[in-house]
Amino acid sequence: MDGEVVTRSEPAMTTTPDLYTLPPHAPLPTPGSGRREKGAAIMNDVIDVLLNLRKLDGTFNKREQRVADFIKLNLDRATFMRQSEIAEAADVSVATVNRFCQTLGCDGFRDFQIWLARSVAVGMQYIDEPRDSAVESSAMVDHVFGVIIEGLSLARSRLTEEIIAKSATAIANARRIVVFGTGGSSSVVAQEVVNRLFRLGIIVNAYLDEYSQRMVASTLQPNDLVFVISATGIPESLQAAVTIARQYGAQTMALTRTDSPLAAKCDIVIGIDVPEHADIYKPTASRIVHLAVVDVIATTAARQRPEYTKETLRRVRTSLVPLTGDGGPMPIGD
Repeated sequence: MDGEVVTRSEPAMTTTPDLYTLPPHAPLPTPGSGRREKGAAIMNDVIDVLLNLRKLDGTFNKREQRVADFIKLNLDRATFMRQSEIAEAADVSVATVNRFCQTLGCDGFRDFQIWLARSVAVGMQYIDEPRDSAVESSAMVDHVFGVIIEGLSLARSRLTEEIIAKSATAIANARRIVVFGTGGSSSVVAQEVVNRLFRLGIIVNAYLDEYSQRMVASTLQPNDLVFVISATGIPESLQAAVTIARQYGAQTMALTRTDSPLAAKCDIVIGIDVPEHADIYKPTASRIVHLAVVDVIATTAARQRPEYTKETLRRVRTSLVPLTGDGGPMPIGD
């Protein structure tokens, strides 16, 4: 561990780090550090009120500590209370409540209340122990595989032959395909789309950052295809890239939630609504489902032009013989 001297005679002990113990170089939030210039992008600012509250607990002055103690015991309730009500409940002045908010890094009480509500909405599932956390190690394989199989079964029941055929035709007929994804699992799936399609002789590239997506979208033509991957369909950067591409006549297709804002902007929607499991420790099930759907669409696209696909796969496989030393049935790649 950083900062710990481990001798050869003693094995180092593995410990769980305390997320709320600050290392010497970590700065405390400064009053008003969440302040934004007029016109600044709010989406780029994040104030983790719960973390700051825990880090500073015990270091507030006497009156601000009263506010902190009240907030800790009333997280849900405090998001709906007036500043004067919190002041009265903590037996302090309204000005003290405002100074407390600034000590946490917020501009003032209103800013604090907004970030507290967001932190509580997102964070409570990570503060309380999940109800499935007691799964025994011996049952973990069945637990994780079960969630994945459940997600795959749900997706299978909702995928229609019509949408698969329509998606595959769009891919097979495109002059060029660009794949957009953002964040974690969607970026991984976007790269896998490239991995699946290039070996079919399809010109395809993935772009994972907002700037590249916008620039590439502006170069597209009516016979090009934008394939967007998004587990939620919410990211505004993806929606903006789709809007730009459609402006220049490119066809757009999304693998995302059926009723999402992104789906509403695309020509073809492969609607996959996989609810996330309550177990916060396990991988995201939608990632596996999206990979499976990509395999189905890629296979269908390959079969729509079999002679061209077979020749391309033959070339790819031949190029690998010197590396694998075997011409028999094997994965194309490693």
